[in-house]
Amino acid sequence: MEEFGCEWNDAPHSMGTTIMAVQYEGGVILGADSRTTTGAYVANRASDKITELTDNVYICRSGSAADSQIVSDYSRYFLNQHTIQLGRDATVKTAANIVRELSYGNKSFLECGLIVAGWDKYENGSVYSIPLGGTILRLPFSTGGSGSSYLYGFLDQAWKDGMNKEEAEALVVKAVSLAMARDGSSGGVVRTVIIDSSGVTRNFYPGDKLPLYYEEIPYRPTVEPMSA
Repeated sequence: MEEFGCEWNDAPHSMGTTIMAVQYEGGVILGADSRTTTGAYVANRASDKITELTDNVYICRSGSAADSQIVSDYSRYFLNQHTIQLGRDATVKTAANIVRELSYGNKSFLECGLIVAGWDKYENGSVYSIPLGGTILRLPFSTGGSGSSYLYGFLDQAWKDGMNKEEAEALVVKAVSLAMARDGSSGGVVRTVIIDSSGVTRNFYPGDKLPLYYEEIPYRPTVEPMSA
């Protein structure tokens, strides 16, 4: 197939991507782009990289699509067993540690970075980053994927403690849009998930609703060339 320029046909599905989660006053917001690639080929431009683990805990997935999906599926199974045995919902910390255990125990085989975030009555909103290798870190905000390298400076400057829901969602949408403008492996639409004491809200931002940046603005000369 390579002689016809189709070497992507044998490449694994990868979510070279931008994912992030932000803690705000009262809950958390998760966000992600929607581009899935197979080598250099865009296999899916509208994939959903934010997956439900429990009613109050979600996970953002980056890296190998197959690896992140199987970790999410196993985590959801173990969390369901945990809920049945204890007779109460699992906390965000419990969910994050189950994901961490699976990631660390299989670190030689997995190629995925994950962010677990949600709300519970004990700690309100919380965000846990679980990068490649199985480390676990609780952070006020976290970002991952190939687009994340463009965002650290912006988030250090723009994030502030005590943000309300509207400010936090605006920050997530702007950050993911910035990464999509710079990172060739991120693109499509922006999806967000808001989790707080009232439940879960999903929002969808198509490309024409996202902010444009300088190099994306169509060029219009200030002086029209004179016609002959």
